Amino acid sequence: MSMSTPELVAVKKTVVLTYGTFDLFHVGHLNLLRNLKRLGDRLIVGVSTDAFNDQKGKKTVIPYEHRVQIVEAVRYVDAVFPESSWEQKAADVRRFGADIFAMGDDWIGKFDDLSELCEVVYLPRTKDISSTEVKSLARQELHSAIDEVAKAADRLNRMIASLADTGR
Repeated sequence: MSMSTPELVAVKKTVVLTYGTFDLFHVGHLNLLRNLKRLGDRLIVGVSTDAFNDQKGKKTVIPYEHRVQIVEAVRYVDAVFPESSWEQKAADVRRFGADIFAMGDDWIGKFDDLSELCEVVYLPRTKDISSTEVKSLARQELHSAIDEVAKAADRLNRMIASLADTGR
């Protein structure tokens, strides 16, 4: 009986491609990345640059470089690259050999044209959490705190005026 070297068979890994701003990283982002990773072997994430967010009319709190570091640190993510335009998606699918293009279901229908190049999947978002909602809640808290400070300042001004009147 002769021993032969088994042929090495290249196994194609399923590549999943997604994009996002990932500002104010929260559990919804984590859930999405975890669920995206379950779709394949490699998860490649395009993080929107600050300049691209400006073009989209979005104001980010966390700078691009920091958002990239946060996304890179997530164990489900295999690679991160800059998203700088809407038009780059098809070229990125080809460049990374993506088998699946996936986004949150708030984007349903927006990227169906990519189905000519790969499978397009829209995953459910985590209920009751989004960066927009976090920003809105923070704004509400800030306005509430400002109102409280204004009321305290008004009370203090009345007390000072009252003391000034009694000192005459």
